[in-house]
Amino acid sequence: MSSAPTTSRASTPNNLSRTVNLAYTGFDLRRNVRMYGNLVFIVGLPVAMFVIFGGMQSYSEIELWNGRGNVSAQIMVAMAAYGAVMATSGLAGTAAVELQQGWGRQLGLTPFTRGGYVLSKTIVALALAVLPILSVYLAGVLLNARMDGWLWPATAPLILVGGIVFALYGLAFGLFFRSESAVGASSGLIVILMFLGNAFVPLSGFLLDLAPFTPVWGVMQLALWPLNEGMGMDPDAASGVIEYALWQPLLNIAVWSAIFGVVALIGARRGTSRR
Repeated sequence: MSSAPTTSRASTPNNLSRTVNLAYTGFDLRRNVRMYGNLVFIVGLPVAMFVIFGGMQSYSEIELWNGRGNVSAQIMVAMAAYGAVMATSGLAGTAAVELQQGWGRQLGLTPFTRGGYVLSKTIVALALAVLPILSVYLAGVLLNARMDGWLWPATAPLILVGGIVFALYGLAFGLFFRSESAVGASSGLIVILMFLGNAFVPLSGFLLDLAPFTPVWGVMQLALWPLNEGMGMDPDAASGVIEYALWQPLLNIAVWSAIFGVVALIGARRGTSRR
């Protein structure tokens, strides 16, 4: 009668180690933090872009229509989201390629499952995504970004939600194309998606109508929602602004998460079927 509780206690940490290996996750996080070249790119580029486009421009101190902040704060949130997207998509894509190029066979010799490996990589990616968010927000504090106090902690977690979407994006590229060059191309494509998603410069006309159907748009709109309440610039409108409902970015994120998840699943099955 005393054997049952003993088995239960032993299986719980074993199952946990198969799902999320905390020792490996901590080691991989420290390893990535020590890769200073990548770190400078992940953190330095969004900070530099915020300083150029948000902290050094005359329009940056213009107050938003609702009084919750200024244009500089809006650009700050957008650039922090850009840094988080770059960090999560790149690391998740690299993890997928590692699995396809032999690391998966090494994992087969341990209790650590492939799913646990990918989950650990995703946790590391989200942890790294915190670095550009904090760095860009710090630059905003030191320069001229202004928004209501509660918006600083409210917008940062919403940016990480976008990081999850682009972790799936990186996995989809890595598992479907299975090459380092494909992962690099996916990072370059993000820059184009940022423009199409109305994140870098205000769009108008056809491109503004197209933006809600692109993956970056939902991530940016959700991150900015507490600040601008769904309002954006529309040079073609008589009022000069355009308004979106909250369900639109939520639906955008749900649809693109499903698309990237399905592509990643197809890519994983293709890799398995060839063995």
